Amino acid sequence: MSKRKVTVRMKADYEYEASNLQGNKVDIDMYDAPNKKAQSPMDLLLSALGGCSSVDAVLMMKKKRKTINDFFVEIEGVRNDGIPSYYTHIELKFVLISPDAKEEEFAKVVALSVEKYCSVASSLKSEISYTSEVRRPS
Repeated sequence: MSKRKVTVRMKADYEYEASNLQGNKVDIDMYDAPNKKAQSPMDLLLSALGGCSSVDAVLMMKKKRKTINDFFVEIEGVRNDGIPSYYTHIELKFVLISPDAKEEEFAKVVALSVEKYCSVASSLKSEISYTSEVRRPS
């Protein structure tokens, strides 16, 4: 079993920074549109899902020796009106620009990527546990 660890640290009331053990950092904020400088946690969840499923889809098409002129995935999440405002539905639209790929083969690759290989998609079904502690300043 492999483990990952990320630390999220407060920078200001609505600003946070996430960093992994390798020192890679991601800014996070909860500001509304005019003041937004970074993605919100819910945006990052959609980004993680899109990124995770994209990698496998692209690699599988390359393994099939298909030309990829461009590739992107548009992700839209519909959120619950109450609190918490979790995603009730997430739709991914995969777009491949290729002169030699067939619609059917790309559809199969996308299905495999999302339903079988994407760890983020599978993690949306995972059990979440938590603890808390208060530390005194030194």
